Amino acid sequence: MATDYKLPPGPIFRLWFIRLMQLMPFRTRPEPLLFTVKTFQEYGSFACARVGNRLFFQISDPELTHQILVTHADKFHKDDVLNRALRPVTGNGLLLSEGDFWRKQRKLAQPAFHHKRIESYATAMVEETQRAIAAWQTDQPFDVLFEMTQLALKIVARTLFSADVSDSAARVSQLVTVLLEAANNRIGIFTTLYDLLPSAIKRRERAALREIDALLRQIISRRRADGTDRGDLLSMLLAATDEDGNGMTDQQLRDEVITIFLAGHETTAVTLAWTWALLAQHPEVEAKLWAELDSVLGGRAPTLADLPNLPYTEMVIKEAMRLYPPAGGVSRMPITDVQLGEYVLPKGSNVFISMYVMHRDPRYFPEPERFIPERFSKEREAEIPRYAYLPFGAGPRICIGNSFAMLEARLILATVAQRFKLALVKDHPILPEQLFTIRPKYGVKVVASVREPVLV
Repeated sequence: MATDYKLPPGPIFRLWFIRLMQLMPFRTRPEPLLFTVKTFQEYGSFACARVGNRLFFQISDPELTHQILVTHADKFHKDDVLNRALRPVTGNGLLLSEGDFWRKQRKLAQPAFHHKRIESYATAMVEETQRAIAAWQTDQPFDVLFEMTQLALKIVARTLFSADVSDSAARVSQLVTVLLEAANNRIGIFTTLYDLLPSAIKRRERAALREIDALLRQIISRRRADGTDRGDLLSMLLAATDEDGNGMTDQQLRDEVITIFLAGHETTAVTLAWTWALLAQHPEVEAKLWAELDSVLGGRAPTLADLPNLPYTEMVIKEAMRLYPPAGGVSRMPITDVQLGEYVLPKGSNVFISMYVMHRDPRYFPEPERFIPERFSKEREAEIPRYAYLPFGAGPRICIGNSFAMLEARLILATVAQRFKLALVKDHPILPEQLFTIRPKYGVKVVASVREPVLV
C-alpha cells in the first residue's frame, strides 16, 4: 500500500509483531490491534494504524461517517476482512454482495420489510414471546441470552419464512455461536499459518454449516414444492425473476436466507440480553419501565397499537443499543482514492467506522458510561448529531431489518417485563465480547420472579 498521502495520526506495528498476532485468534489478541475507545482517546476521531504495508483507518466522527456511508457510498465496498471472515458462511447474500447484483437482491427483499408488512408481524411476535416465557421456571437460574436467541430465531423463521423451528431452535442457537466464533477467527490481515493448519474450530464450523444448510435447504425445497405465495420474504424471493425470466438458483436462495436468518435474530437477541442486564443493574430505570407498562397495558399483552403510548420502553431499547450496539462498527474498503477533509483514504485500505466509540463520545452523550434512557426522549434525541448514533448503520446499505428489529425488541420487552422481574445471578460476570455482534461473553445468567402489575 502506497503512503504518498498525509495520514491521520496512529500507531505503527512492526513485522515481528504482526506475525505474532497472526497466530492468535482475534478475540485473544492484545488490544493494540483492535480499534477501541483507547485508540480514540490517544489519536482522536480519525486515526490510522500502519500494519506492515497495509493501512487501517478508524473513524468515529459523525460528519466523516456521513461522507463514507452516504455522500461517497458508491466509492466503497465491504472490506476484505469482513469478506474473508463471513463469506464461507453467508456466501453472496445481501450482507456481502456488491454492485448491480446487490441492488437487484435488495430490491427483491425490500417489500418484505415495508412498514405495513412489518406491522402485520406484531401478533406473531407477541404470541411467540408468550409461548416462550410460559415455560420459564421461577427461582431457577437460566441464561437469558440463550432464551432471547431461541425466541428471536423462532420469530424470524415464522414471520419471514413461514417456518416452525420450535423443535430445533436450541440446537440452531448453538450452531450459530459456532459459526460466529469461527468467522471471528478468520479476521486477520494476511493468510497465516493459523488459516492453513487444521483445527477443531474449523471442523466444528464445517459440521455446523452442514447442519444449518440442511435445515434451510429443507425449508426452501418444501416451499418450492408447495408453490403457495404466503406473502413472506421467502415467497418473494422464490417468485423473483431477472430480466430474462430466470428465478434464483437454490444457492442464491440459500445465501439470502442464511444471511437474514442469522442477522435477523442475532442482533435482536443480543440487544435484549444487554437490556435485561442493564435493567437488573438499574432498578430506578426498571421501576419507570414497569410504571409505564402497568399504566398502558394493565397486565394484558401489548399490541401494535400500544407502542406509541410506550415511549419509555423504546428509550430503554435505544439506550441499551447505544452502550452495546449489536455490531461494534461498520467496515468499508475504498474502490478508489477518497478525499476526506485534509486526508485521503487510499484505494484498497481498510476503514472501520466505530459505532461503539462514537456512542461513548462525551461530546454527543454526556456521562457516556451511564445507562440513561431519558437521553432518547423526543426533545433530547433531537439534539444528538444525525450520524453520532447508528445502531443499524446508515446510507443505502443501512440494515434492511432495522424496523423489524425495533418492533420485535419493543414488543418482547413489554411482554416479558410486565410479567417478570429478572435479577442477575450473584457474582456472574457481565463482560462484552466482540464476535460479529457485541455479546455478553459469559451470557446473562438471571433468576426470574413473577411480578403483578400495579393497576392504576
